[in-house]
Amino acid sequence: MRAIKFGIIGVGGRGGAFQDNNHLPEEGYEITAGCDINAEVLSAFSKRFPDAKAFTDYHELLAQPELDAVFIITPDDLHEEMACAALEAGKHVYLEKPLAITIAGCENILRTAMKTGKKLYIGHNMRCFPIIKKMKEIIDSGLIGEVQLAWERHFINYGGEAYFRDWHSERKHGTGLLLQKGAHDIDVLHWLMNSYTTKVVGMGMLSVYDKCKRRPAGTPGKAHWDMKNYPPDVAPPYSPIIDVEDSNMILMQLASGKQCAYMQCHYTPDSDRNYTFIGTKGRIENHGVADNAQILIWTNRAPDTLLPDQTITVRGIPGTHSGADPAIMKNFREYVSGEAEPLTNPVDAMRAVLVGIAAHEAMRTDLNCRVIPEISPDILKFFGRN
Repeated sequence: MRAIKFGIIGVGGRGGAFQDNNHLPEEGYEITAGCDINAEVLSAFSKRFPDAKAFTDYHELLAQPELDAVFIITPDDLHEEMACAALEAGKHVYLEKPLAITIAGCENILRTAMKTGKKLYIGHNMRCFPIIKKMKEIIDSGLIGEVQLAWERHFINYGGEAYFRDWHSERKHGTGLLLQKGAHDIDVLHWLMNSYTTKVVGMGMLSVYDKCKRRPAGTPGKAHWDMKNYPPDVAPPYSPIIDVEDSNMILMQLASGKQCAYMQCHYTPDSDRNYTFIGTKGRIENHGVADNAQILIWTNRAPDTLLPDQTITVRGIPGTHSGADPAIMKNFREYVSGEAEPLTNPVDAMRAVLVGIAAHEAMRTDLNCRVIPEISPDILKFFGRN
């Protein structure tokens, strides 16, 4: 059979992981085109794939008739435009999360996929983290009874490095970090709780990075990681425009009647996603989400509750994000080739975006509860979420 040919829109930064995992000629998959407006990263792509076509205009990439599918790894405000163009061009699409940054944008992408009949896959790779999969397995087993509550504390020690030095720092490119970063976590909470949010309350503030040094306007920004850049006020200058919050908190009422809380901070010295799920017969909590993470389990009542009844260590597997990237990309390839069902769903991705948008609106205005808009029945039916 003919090899399935991929194009990558956005070959720099995270695009490198897609180059690492998807050029597999021996398995029938080839990267044959790349696009980026950055000449340096596009040159590096061409050196790595000398037989691939290279473009600075993504429309030219989409015009290549041999391409079967594209990976879109670009800033969030470009997702709607590029995903719809790719689908209209007859390509299957792997779109990094979040789906889009507006409600209308989400619906436009989904309806374009419905109209064209091409496959749309959203890169919520946390569903492939070994620790997340193990927690879902424990919850689904009934070990801690019927789960009623979920709390997550998200400590981000690289927040200043990753999100306050480039386009992430401006609302116009991503709405805010509760949506941009938190879309992962909202999706995980929905997935493990087997429900979705119907109402949300949000609070947030910009309290640290607005007081730090800024680089001059017009100077290119670039995310980078350096453990020496802490605390934030001793680090190199940040973006000239910062109008997104550096801490966010939301409370979520789910359709099932269950409830969740999510808290996010971008200036902690440590880094972790700490989930707690509380059921009618016990509680689980994770320490770490990467290699050698642990799940602590309490199922017995005791005077000293600091010690869990059981501890499970979950080893990572090879590959970025503890093997989640190779796993989700493999699933996409097999979905495109008709060998597997997708691990993520566009409706679920849209639901995560709806929560982020509503919570940001609440925290920036009256702090009141917001009702999450309903998704059109025909969209739910098409994507199997009715």
